[in-house]
Amino acid sequence: MATLREQIATNMLTVTKFRELLRRMRDNRPNDDLELVRKAYEFSQKHHSGQQRASGEPYLVHPLEVALVLSEMKMDSVAVAAGLLHDSVEDTSVTIVDIRKEFGEQVAHLVEGVTKISKIDFSSQEEQQAENLRKMMLAMVDDIRVVLIKLADRLHNMRTLEHLPPARQQKIARETLDIYGPIAHRLGMGKIRGELEDLGFRYLDEIAYQQVHDAVEARRKKGEQFLSSVERVLREKLDEASITAKVESRIKRLYSIHKKLLKQRISVDQVYDLYAMRVITKSVQDCYAVLGIVHNLWRPVPGRIKDFIAMPRPNLYQSLHTSVITEEGVSFEIQIRTEEMHRMAEEGIAAHWKYKDGPVSAREEQDLAWLRQVVEWQRDVTDPSEFLSTLKVDLYPEEVYTFTPKGKVVVLPREATPIDFAYTIHTEVGHSCVGAKVNGRMVPLRHKLHSGDIVEIITQPGHKPSRDWLAVVRSSRARNKIKHWLNIHQRERAIEIGKKLIEKEARKYRIALKDIKDADMQRIASDYGLGQPDDLLAAIGYGKYSARQILGKLAPASEPESTMPLEEESGIGSVVRRVFGGDHSNAIRVKGHGDLLVYRARCCNPIRGEAVVGYVTRGKGVAVHSANCPNVTNLMYEPERRIEVEWGKDEGAPTAFPVKLTVFCDDRFGMLKQITAVISDTNTNIRSIGSRSENGQAHVDIVIEIADLKHLESIIQGVRKIPGVHDVQRLQKL
Repeated sequence: MATLREQIATNMLTVTKFRELLRRMRDNRPNDDLELVRKAYEFSQKHHSGQQRASGEPYLVHPLEVALVLSEMKMDSVAVAAGLLHDSVEDTSVTIVDIRKEFGEQVAHLVEGVTKISKIDFSSQEEQQAENLRKMMLAMVDDIRVVLIKLADRLHNMRTLEHLPPARQQKIARETLDIYGPIAHRLGMGKIRGELEDLGFRYLDEIAYQQVHDAVEARRKKGEQFLSSVERVLREKLDEASITAKVESRIKRLYSIHKKLLKQRISVDQVYDLYAMRVITKSVQDCYAVLGIVHNLWRPVPGRIKDFIAMPRPNLYQSLHTSVITEEGVSFEIQIRTEEMHRMAEEGIAAHWKYKDGPVSAREEQDLAWLRQVVEWQRDVTDPSEFLSTLKVDLYPEEVYTFTPKGKVVVLPREATPIDFAYTIHTEVGHSCVGAKVNGRMVPLRHKLHSGDIVEIITQPGHKPSRDWLAVVRSSRARNKIKHWLNIHQRERAIEIGKKLIEKEARKYRIALKDIKDADMQRIASDYGLGQPDDLLAAIGYGKYSARQILGKLAPASEPESTMPLEEESGIGSVVRRVFGGDHSNAIRVKGHGDLLVYRARCCNPIRGEAVVGYVTRGKGVAVHSANCPNVTNLMYEPERRIEVEWGKDEGAPTAFPVKLTVFCDDRFGMLKQITAVISDTNTNIRSIGSRSENGQAHVDIVIEIADLKHLESIIQGVRKIPGVHDVQRLQKL
């Protein structure tokens, strides 16, 4: 009988709460779909049936309380329905697929987001780790309502925390102060933040909480009498000035007092804003008028006047703050703001949940610029029932927050890969990385990581980094570590090659390498501006200097064994100063060196007159690129392989460089003849020509022989002047 009586009482409790929820929803959002909320309540009631909380209450009370908090925030029916369902996936046999089928994509998306956040282990003593977790939680969601539902969930859990064991109380309280309180603050939700912090403080440090509580209670009666008298004086002056305003008084929250006592090392009596008045006016003009009245009544404390109206806080909080002292020496704070500012200070983003219809993509930076935009849009809304069904935000657009398998947060740049993750863990982990698992699934090393991913790096002893990794990594740490490794090991290889080339060349002079003194090698290295003999050998291995050139300086009196001409015998001389695409050997040369193989890179096909840079390749000589070639940035990460090059003197007949042009023009009779005539008039040879047309437009491809950049610019300008020609573009590749 008692069980039946309890069941009836339980049903009455939940029904009463649900009726209260519907009443609030009708008051706050009269045009919302309450049938969706009713359906979510019945679904939650069915699947949580028989479950109890630690307090002994039926489990259904919790989702109902969460929904009530959301209704206080004036949230829409989709968010309230998701609040009623937020624990169903985690605590019952219901799946996200079931939610999606019953309630649609939006509700399922919110429930899935809340479930994902619930799985994060937020326990950490490190402040930096806590900040990363806060960022990660916000970065994981693309709908701010997920965070608001989670805050409502945490608030009710904190209100009923006394029913849990002490160890659980401590863990949840720490999480609340480290994660959820600061997030509520970041979203400008002062009311929820204050309650979360006081509840967390109560369970986390019971002794300190009791001390502050007792100190405040000892002063409460006297403080309330003081505030009452001050309020009466202020109201009289406001009436005299014909300013309509609401005046409130309060004693500072316990956790705020505790933080101030610790930070400033003061006693409760020295807290300036222990007692506070709040004046809520109709306009900004009235705010400043009230400030003047307050300063005429009481003496302001120097340095304690803050204008957050002219300069809002990063979370959009606006108010005038001033601390004043009465003639009796009692100090108190006065906050002055408009009704709109007060709503924003108390509820934050939830105060602005009625927006215009249509998609929004608002990018948030450190000053919550996206929220500022939303406030601007909200001011233009004429119909109060208009709102965005989904507000998608990216609170930390430049970072992703990932986990190690042990739960440590690893912060990486957006689009980072497992290679970036590996190098963030440790340099050797990066070097020996051969694979990765993300959320338990094998992925390629170029896979892009997302916030919330759990990443496990697979290593293999002896494995070495690849140059290809530089194309996929995003973090500067990974890039620098890979470059450093490549430079060291390629230098070792270059020294080895340099020794072999010197030995090979020395045999032609009938000299053994061991006979060459270190002092002589040091002297030659110094002549080339290098620090030590190994630098000289590396430069030979890289191809910057020829072994023949160095031996000539080391043994100038010796003659090579062969009777062939010096240039032919060297093995390099036969192609010295060779230039691909040119008939003359002196088109480009390496500054300070006369016998290095030089060729124009085919990716950019530089011509005389362009700014050029040289890159030492293995076995091919020096590749010469145009300075604005897109490949130059990728190639030049090894400073040892960069070499200065210059255009040689054009002696005799000018060097002819093949250049490909594409002419975009009208497809009309005689166009091709005009183009070729303009080119021929400059005595330019046309190697090939072809055209294609589509929809009355033609593309003409021409390969011509150019002497220099000035010659090319002259031809392009001439062709552009032809009637019907829209553009002329130079193609880098032939």
